[in-house]
Amino acid sequence: MRIVIVAAALAAFATAASAQGFDPAAIFKQFDANNDGGISKEEWTAAGRPAERFDAVDTDKDGKVSQAELTAAIQKMMQQGGQ
Repeated sequence: MRIVIVAAALAAFATAASAQGFDPAAIFKQFDANNDGGISKEEWTAAGRPAERFDAVDTDKDGKVSQAELTAAIQKMMQQGGQ
């Protein structure tokens, strides 16, 4: 199940990836529609991400995904996808 989620997430993030690979800052900027420095659940789903994955990325459970949380999630998915 975890591999399926990782594969789906990587495919979705690929649209916001740079030519050199994943660029978490660019992905964050794309998802943070109101430019308030955090991705709300509404922004997350508006970007085409499944609502149920938001909670897994929002590790501090403050209702927003920070750039650090998104970067950590992308790095974790990339590491797991390489195994």
